[in-house]
Order: sequence, then C-alpha cells, then structure tokens
Amino acid sequence: MLNKTALSFQTKCVHSGNGIDQETGAIRRPLIMANSYRLPEDASEMNWSDPNQLVYTRNTSANQIYLQQKLAALEGGEDCVVLATGVAALAGVFFTFLEQNAHIICSNVSYIAVYRLLNEYFPAKYAIETSLVDTADIEEIKRALRPNTRIIHIETPGNPTTRVSDIAAIAKLAKEAGALLTVDSTFASPFLQKPLELGADLVIHSLTKYINGHGDAMGGAVIGRKELIDAIKRQAMVNLGGAISPFNAWLIMRGVVTLPLRMKQHSETAMKVARFLEGHPAVSFVAYPGLESHPQHDIAKRQMSLFSGVMAFGLKADAAIHNQFLNSLELIVPAVSIGHDESLMVYTGPQDERNHFYPPEFRNGHLRFSIGLEDADDIIADLQQAFKQCGLE
Repeated sequence: MLNKTALSFQTKCVHSGNGIDQETGAIRRPLIMANSYRLPEDASEMNWSDPNQLVYTRNTSANQIYLQQKLAALEGGEDCVVLATGVAALAGVFFTFLEQNAHIICSNVSYIAVYRLLNEYFPAKYAIETSLVDTADIEEIKRALRPNTRIIHIETPGNPTTRVSDIAAIAKLAKEAGALLTVDSTFASPFLQKPLELGADLVIHSLTKYINGHGDAMGGAVIGRKELIDAIKRQAMVNLGGAISPFNAWLIMRGVVTLPLRMKQHSETAMKVARFLEGHPAVSFVAYPGLESHPQHDIAKRQMSLFSGVMAFGLKADAAIHNQFLNSLELIVPAVSIGHDESLMVYTGPQDERNHFYPPEFRNGHLRFSIGLEDADDIIADLQQAFKQCGLE
C-alpha cells in the first residue's frame, strides 16, 4: 500500500483532502453550499457545538474539512482550523491562548490588524501586556520575556519590511519560557518554509494570499497540534462565528493545487526584479530576503527553500514622486494584498504611526511590491517606463 505520509509536497497539493464523491463519482470534491446537515436518528446526546461534526456550517462545513485536511498535510501538522480571513485566524489564536493579565511578545513591525489587536484592543479590554520588539534580534526577545509571557508571535518574512526571524532559535527560547511560539508564515507559504518542523507550536496563514493565489477568495488558517487546534475551533470558530464560507473554502482548495508551481515562479521572477531595482540609480534601498544585502539573508537561506515574491523598496524622491511612479505603471496594479497572479504595488508614506519601529531606510515611505506571474522582462520593462515618466532614468 502507498505510504501517503511520504508523498512529495507537490503530490500532497493535488491529492490531500481530495477524494471521490460517493453520490456522483466526481473525482473532485463538490461545492456543498448547505448551512445545515442531516442529524443522526438520536440527537439527544449530541454536542451541538462540535467543530468536527457536520451539523451547522458555523461549526464547520464539508468544504472546510477538506481544506483543513489538505493544509495540515502540507504543513506537517496534526490538525488545522480554517477561518473566514487571515485576521480571524490571528485573532482566534490570541483570543484562545491569552488570558487576562497575560503577556505577549510580538514583532514590532507586523500586519496592521495584529498591531491594533495587541497594542490597543487586547490591552484595553483584557489588561493583556504586549512587548513589541525586533524579533530578528534574539537578545531583544530574551530581555522582553516575563513570568507571564504566554505567546511569542513572529511574522517571517515580516510585513512590509521582509524582516526574517530565526524560527528555530526563538522556538528554543519559547519552550524554555513555557510560552507558545506562533508564526505567521503567509509571505513564505508552506512550500518555502516549515515553521512546525523548526519548533513552532502554531503556524498561521492568510489563505487570501499565496495559498489561494488567484485574488478571488478570503480565508485564514492555523495549523499545529490537535489539542491547540481544538481549542481554537471551540472558542474562536464556533463561539465567535469566524467560520469560512463553503464557496471560499472550495476556491482556496482549487488554488492550492498549483501552489508549488506558482511559488517557484514568484520567487524566480522576484529575484530578477530585486536585482534590477538594487542596481537602479534612482532606488534608495531594496529589502528582499534573497539579496545578499538583506540583513537576515543568511537566516533566510537556512530556513527558506526560496525567497517568495514580496519586496519593499524606496526611491530617492519625495512622496509626490513615489505616487507619480506608482500611477505611471501600466502592467503592475496599484492595489493592496500579495500573492495574486498579477503584480501589485502599494505606496506607504512616512505618516504610519509605527514609523519609529521601521528600519531607517523605510521611514520616508516605501513601496511594497508583490511580484505576480508575469514574465520578469515585462515587469522590468514596466518599471523602466515608469522611471522614465518620472524623470528617474
């Protein structure tokens, strides 16, 4: 019999969570848009909030279960919970494992919703203490540890700086401190980085980004040990109502199949574009983990197989020219998000309230650039014509 646990990543992307539909014989899981399921003949002793039994779609849905099986296989986790958005997944982790007066250490530059949750809402509502630190600096994390530290949360690569944190080293610290290490691995995807293998307790993804890959569905996922995932399912999915829609789960299931192919293309193209930008006289800096100039390049080489498709860069110009450059692009789309098939770029000016946490080169504003699946030469040509329109040749 075939050892399915030993299958390659690419094969798991195709087959994990999939199966023959018993009613029709279809070789692909169907979209099941039901919000209720047939109860057993005797439901008197049922757990009506069971997140692993098909009763009501707020608890779980068939398409959600299939997607959870696939993602758990890809990350090498015991179990997975899929939620409505990446933010729902992050909030679900914090809500489940941070009790009143607990302490959390978090990357000081992270996704804005994480900053809001941990720096504003959770402290005000639950007296939770948050230490925002440079998680690329192990000594900063050590100094921030407290007896009541319950979670160390990192993004790696981080948004938008592409900062890389050493997962294995931080996992060791977290274990010694009795804290959970949670890793937002959205920028890397399961194909390029394996946080659980490096010692993390939970890995989090915005499925909206690379895992879906088509810019047409939203979702979030948390993968890890079964007892941890069960707690998130009970508290943050069933009783906070963060369930994903069956249609979005079905769309993301479809998107995962091509994940390894897309990530190779994103990464290869991004490297070419990053080298082009780094050599351009009008560019003040480029932050991309694949470049030797990146401050954590050696860590990235050690814990990532490729370097993904997101970078940040700045121009030797003011905010007006940055905006002119962005709006001169003809192929690259001015829009938020990452991981789409089309290249996306967004300008963030110097007014960000977290500005003092950014590396110095970011503080006058930067362009976050998500490389799509277009040909590298075409992307570079679009950048060149935008430079020319702005007088930055």
